[in-house]
Amino acid sequence: MSSDTVAAVPRPPAGGSSTPVLTGAQAVVRSLELLGVTDVFGLPGGAIIEVYDPLMDSTDLRHILVRHEQGAGHAAEGYAAASGRVGVAIATSGPGATNLVTAIADAYMDSMPIVCITGQVYSTLMGTDAFQEADIVGITMPITKHSFLVKDPADIPGAIAAAFEIASTGRPGPVLVDITKDAQQAKAPFVWPPKIELPGYRPVTKAHGKQIQAAAQLISEAKKPVLYVGGGVVRAGAAAELRQLAEATGAPVVTTLMARGAFPDSHPQQLGMPGMHGTVPAVLALQESDLIVALGARFDDRVTGKAALFAPHAKVVHVDIDPAEISKIRTADVPIVGDLKDVLVDLDAAFAGVEKPDISEWWSYLDGLRTEFPLGAAPTSDGLLSPQHVIARIGELTGPEGVFAAGVGQHQMWAAQYIGYERPNAWLNSGGAGTMGYAVPAAMGAKVAQPDRTVWAIDGDGCFQMTNQELATCAINNIPIKVAIINNSSLGMVRQWQTLFYDGRHSNTDLNTGHDTIRIPDFVKLAEAYGCLAIRVEKEEDVDAAIRTALETNDRPVVIDFVVSADAMVWPMVPQGVSNSYIQYAREHAPAFEQGE
Repeated sequence: MSSDTVAAVPRPPAGGSSTPVLTGAQAVVRSLELLGVTDVFGLPGGAIIEVYDPLMDSTDLRHILVRHEQGAGHAAEGYAAASGRVGVAIATSGPGATNLVTAIADAYMDSMPIVCITGQVYSTLMGTDAFQEADIVGITMPITKHSFLVKDPADIPGAIAAAFEIASTGRPGPVLVDITKDAQQAKAPFVWPPKIELPGYRPVTKAHGKQIQAAAQLISEAKKPVLYVGGGVVRAGAAAELRQLAEATGAPVVTTLMARGAFPDSHPQQLGMPGMHGTVPAVLALQESDLIVALGARFDDRVTGKAALFAPHAKVVHVDIDPAEISKIRTADVPIVGDLKDVLVDLDAAFAGVEKPDISEWWSYLDGLRTEFPLGAAPTSDGLLSPQHVIARIGELTGPEGVFAAGVGQHQMWAAQYIGYERPNAWLNSGGAGTMGYAVPAAMGAKVAQPDRTVWAIDGDGCFQMTNQELATCAINNIPIKVAIINNSSLGMVRQWQTLFYDGRHSNTDLNTGHDTIRIPDFVKLAEAYGCLAIRVEKEEDVDAAIRTALETNDRPVVIDFVVSADAMVWPMVPQGVSNSYIQYAREHAPAFEQGE
């Protein structure tokens, strides 16, 4: 949302010549209404109870009562990720606010536009260790774009409008508005639109023409270029512009974990996901390139491996709306600060004026890698389901119009690898923070934002047990998400590392130790207790039927307990702290490597 958009929202009825006088709590609700908010996720408590009274009378705002404030934060993230609109979460003071912290940190790492509104104790009690007092502004300062503390009811419209402005412009991110209880109770004239004053906040959207021209020239001269696409392309809504530039240049495209769907997986120039668990062609394309055009990507350690050894022969064009990201990890030969949607249009126009490079030899090499190293998975040796097969079938039977939210761990990587993404905003996950428990509430938020789409939460049994209480929220509020539990009775990714790097010593990663004959918990019984349709699948021949049943059931949430092998691993894999050239091991041991041996 731009400042122009904020200024354009309709004024409330004047009721004559006078400005309406509202309580601070009423001002919160009215501000959200005028900003076009339709859905909020929250949990009431003593310090925010004032807001919940006028909220009950609002005909424009749908409040969804979560079972845990972390769920409200992740739901706001999922809402934002699926729709591109700002997500909103509400919580009380103290533990209510601190329960939001994980989701706020998650949103900060993944550039997710959310606004969190928290209640605070009376201003006269602040600093006295009052009941349910916490300095949430201080706590969240490192993990928000900005945090507001409001003690005057007259300041509430401006703070909330500014929060939306900050959250949704420049590099998107979370903003906190903490409002004292006396500010909620007191009255003040409600002035709309408020005057938004943000000294020093001037996001640069238009890039310098000379930098654009220099980037186009480097692409023209490159023999081994790669478009390294990050989540910034999705946030900028620049998928169409990316495709136009990619097809004009003919360069291969790699899409990071956060960018899956920004460029269609079916496109012949798509090499897949780079990084620790990336495809061999994507990893080696970056590693052996002579030019990396980084678009809304931040050279994360999961992509680069050991940064000092990453792509040693490559020049770098780095485009990002956040100047702090430019040259933070890898020095950019051509730094470009600007909004990707605008920059890509300008870059495409500039490239039209230079000679198109001949990269046929580069493509011959990369196509050879694609043929030699297709994504593969070993058959299970214990008779249990293959998680890769299960996840692939979920993607195939649902289709590209679905939304897929994943937790964190092995199932997250498999969902990124084995589902074909054809459009942006179809893939939701916790990329930067790696937050277990993200999937179910994020899927809930996505379904609220996109009610006509099929929304899956692909979760591990470890992740699921952190936030599954939001199934109650889904059942009661008619939010019919589908949940696929990839149940290997363990913390799978940690167990994989223990298998590979700790001599198979599985310290505290088995979730069902000593209970091989019973299930703790029994996910089918648990899901049924939450009002969901519950299915358990243990045989491969039953996988498709269960998925189809889920797809056909839209009157309640569906939970499928897929009992998969604990020995399945995520491949390929570049161990942490080494060069991405380590994946060359795959070239010498291709059959064993691709089969996970």
